Amino acid sequence: MKKIYFLTVAVCLFVSSVMAQDKKTGSYNLFRPVPGTKLRDMETDRPDVTESPITVDAGHFQYESDLFRLQRERSEHLVKNTYLFNQANLKLGLTGSTALQLVVQSYVLSKEVSDEEGSVDHSHGFGDLTLRIKQNLIGNDKGNFAIAILPYVKFPTSAVEEGERYEGGLILPMSLKLPGDWRLGMQVEADRLQDSEGSAMHTQLLESLTIAHKICNHLEATAETYYTYDTKIHQWNNFLNAALQVEVAKDVKLDGGLNYGLQHDAMKSYFVGLSFRL
Repeated sequence: MKKIYFLTVAVCLFVSSVMAQDKKTGSYNLFRPVPGTKLRDMETDRPDVTESPITVDAGHFQYESDLFRLQRERSEHLVKNTYLFNQANLKLGLTGSTALQLVVQSYVLSKEVSDEEGSVDHSHGFGDLTLRIKQNLIGNDKGNFAIAILPYVKFPTSAVEEGERYEGGLILPMSLKLPGDWRLGMQVEADRLQDSEGSAMHTQLLESLTIAHKICNHLEATAETYYTYDTKIHQWNNFLNAALQVEVAKDVKLDGGLNYGLQHDAMKSYFVGLSFRL
C-alpha cells in the first residue's frame, strides 16, 4: 500500500512540474486547451493490445471503451466466461506531451463452470479502476517514429473478484509510419500481477507487434501478434489478433475484433468498441 501511495504522489508531482514548465514556455496545457484548428489527428489506444505513443491534445478529453467484451479462459477443470460492459478508458490531455488516463470497468459479469463438480458460479458488479499516465518522449507532433512511457496502477475495487491485490506495470509503446499509409506498432511491457489462484504475485513480460493499413478513407484494418511470459512458472502464451476500426464522424470511431490465444488455456476475447474526442 505504501508503494502505491508513493507512486501516486510521484506521478502528481511529475504532472505538476510538467504543467508548470509548459506554463512558463507559453505552451498549451489543461487550462489553456489546444484550439480546434490545431488538433492532431485523433489517435486511440484501441482496438489492438499495442498502445499508441501519441497523447491526447492538451485540454481535451477522449473516451475509449469496450462497449462489450467477452473473455473466455479455460483451465484443466474450469471454464470461465467474463462479460465486460463499458470498460472505459477516460483520457485527459494535461500538456502537449502528457495525458492522464483512468480505466473504469463499469459492469462485470463472471460465470465459472466446473467440469468436475458440474457447478456454476455467478458474480457481477463494478470492476477495477486503473490509473495510467502517458508521457510521450519522441514524435508526438512530427516525424515518422514515436515512443512513449506509460506506467499504471490497478486498484482492486472489483465486486466480482475476492482477495484482489494492487497490480501495476510499465508500458513502452512505439509506432513507425511506413510508405503507402502503412503503420507499424511495437510494445514492450512488464507487469506485476496477482497469481490466478491465491494472493501471491508474479512478473509478466509482454512484447507485441502490430500493423495497420487503411482499406478506404474511413476504414482501417489491424493485425497483431503478441506473447506473454510468466517468469514465475515459465509459461508462454501467444496471441493472434485482428480488428477493424471505422470513422463514423469527425473524432468518432467504432471498432470490433478478437484477441485469440493460441494455447488451449490462453484467453480468447471478442469485442466491439467506441471512441470519441471532445
